[in-house]
Amino acid sequence: MPLPLRQTVGLCAVLGLCALLAVPGAAPGLSADGRLSLAVFALATAAWIATPVDDAYIALGAGLALTVTGVISSETLFATLGDETVWLLICAFVLAAAVTRTGLAGRAAVFLVGGARTVRQLVHLTTAGLVVTAFAVPATSGRAALALPVFLALAAALRERTRLVVMLALLFPTVILLSAVATLIGAGAHLITVGVLWEQTGEQLSFVQWLVLGLPLAVVSSHLAAELVLLTTTRRADRKGPVSITAAQIQEHSETAVEGPFTPAESRCLLLLATVVLLWCSEPLHGVSPAVVALIGALVATSPALGTVRFKDGLRTVPWPLLLFMAATMAMGFALSDSGAADWLVGWIPLGASTPPWLFLAGVVLVSTAAHLALQSRSARSSVLVPLVVAAAVGAGVNPVTAALASTAAAGFCHTLPSSAKPVALFADVPGTPTYTPRDLLRLSAFLAPLTAALVLAFALVVWPLLGVPVLLEIQP
Repeated sequence: MPLPLRQTVGLCAVLGLCALLAVPGAAPGLSADGRLSLAVFALATAAWIATPVDDAYIALGAGLALTVTGVISSETLFATLGDETVWLLICAFVLAAAVTRTGLAGRAAVFLVGGARTVRQLVHLTTAGLVVTAFAVPATSGRAALALPVFLALAAALRERTRLVVMLALLFPTVILLSAVATLIGAGAHLITVGVLWEQTGEQLSFVQWLVLGLPLAVVSSHLAAELVLLTTTRRADRKGPVSITAAQIQEHSETAVEGPFTPAESRCLLLLATVVLLWCSEPLHGVSPAVVALIGALVATSPALGTVRFKDGLRTVPWPLLLFMAATMAMGFALSDSGAADWLVGWIPLGASTPPWLFLAGVVLVSTAAHLALQSRSARSSVLVPLVVAAAVGAGVNPVTAALASTAAAGFCHTLPSSAKPVALFADVPGTPTYTPRDLLRLSAFLAPLTAALVLAFALVVWPLLGVPVLLEIQP
């Protein structure tokens, strides 16, 4: 089947670049390994953008190509699978399976939205609950699946007020995507960012450091976005009148009890989850790695005596393609950094000490916000952008941690099209329930994109420096 004209032109351009890089002397200052790294990186990016091939398959192929050509060793490629952040995500998914099995989500929904008496209260209580789920369920698609029964219950209770149901259908994926930045396990892209920072700069962002920097942004952006969803989707008449969500309505969409005394399994799971999160947040006090804490929690959650899910069933929920993708893209990041390709590439950008930090960060945020139009995978966006952003930040005298965090946070915006993110697609087509149209999504994006970009830039320039992450690169004596 012939390729569309745009894809054909793009493919020819990438192949032309690779052919140029193959010519010795065509890229002055770039080593042979650097040329190979850049060619593989360009081909992988083009494949992510223009082909329907699975992202993980492309990443593994790129990692294999770098290994076969000798740019990186086989030990480097396979060691990425044993990285601490990969194990953290594996164990977090097993814990999430245990939480999902108990039905605690239904009880949490009754606790939160059952107290709402107005539309605005319902919106912000729902938002607060969705932000909290970032600590319990890794990956935005998993949180969307967990929240869908709650949405169905709310939609059933408000079925006579169609515009409110449409508003909630937009609210759920919007908050799920923007609140992911709250925790290190909120998205695979975060773990890729941490890995790139460690490899290229030696900076290690811990779970607690990410929490301190990301949670305030998640809370502020989620509630501002919730208000924006409410104002752009409903009219004043829609927002008038009381709401009443009962436990019985939520129970209709839950297989487990949402009221009454906690079952022993629910009590154990809630205690385990609270303990794990507490240990993650108190890492500076006890010094135990978050991955080790997660592994202990996963073993307890799947143990025959205390667990709520079987070990095999917990492992089935782990998105192994995502983990392979992360490992392979980490290897690509190593190749770009160690070969000097990343530094050479950003050397073409006119940066220097005279470049204002705010202008550099504004450019990073702008490109990262718009990147979802080309790369639908959040992890792929970070894999492409973060290595280049980190290298460019050093050249511009900007703290690479600030630049990498700003890029990753801004890349969390992916609301323009239903296909831009899995949570958006999931809530765009809910059988038997009125939901939003592409026009509703575009209207929201027109306001939400600049709001998100401005908020991330404000945090990078004002808030994060107050939390210990300066804007400017600190030169070590």
